[in-house]
Amino acid sequence: MKKLIVTLALGITAGVGAGCCTCSSSAPPAPPPYDAAVFEIEGDTARMYGVIDHTTPDRVHKLVNDHPDVDTIVMIDVPGSDDDPANLRAARMVRENGLRTEIPSEAVVASGGVDFFLAGQERWIGPCAKLGVHSWDEDGENGELLLGNEVPRDHEIHRMFLDYYDEMGIPADFYWFTLDAAPPDRIHWMSDDEILRYDMVTGESQ
Repeated sequence: MKKLIVTLALGITAGVGAGCCTCSSSAPPAPPPYDAAVFEIEGDTARMYGVIDHTTPDRVHKLVNDHPDVDTIVMIDVPGSDDDPANLRAARMVRENGLRTEIPSEAVVASGGVDFFLAGQERWIGPCAKLGVHSWDEDGENGELLLGNEVPRDHEIHRMFLDYYDEMGIPADFYWFTLDAAPPDRIHWMSDDEILRYDMVTGESQ
């Protein structure tokens, strides 16, 4: 299960992985087709850019241990995640350490990035910020493609996200909303009313 929207979140279509691989088995693995999320420290703030992946939990751990004065993560351009379990592990560290999350004006946060944002002990969204959501998809046991909104609601596959949203104080309705909002290859940009409806900010958006 992946919730990765990278170029699509910016309205660009790209053929990641297209073409034929001619590398030998001894060749080093190809780098991921994205820039992994990084944190740039500015005083008590960490500015976040990039895609959340398997490296993100270690980066968050290093952030909270090496920069104890940082109390806010400002998400500038976080278009998705390439590893949902890693994303939720990193996000839980954010909550455990009482960090605040912000999406400033004109910033773009989508897909798994929105899940990470919800970990903030306090959450703020600036005017004209863009928050994008969509359904997940996953290869089934028989090779069929499973879409989140086509899997019965009582299926255990939903539990990972439902448990996480419950921990973060986000209503379960938000999860079901994301599954219906857009298919995996598209994005739904949330309205101000939707952001307020699902308790995504801890105070009024400014």
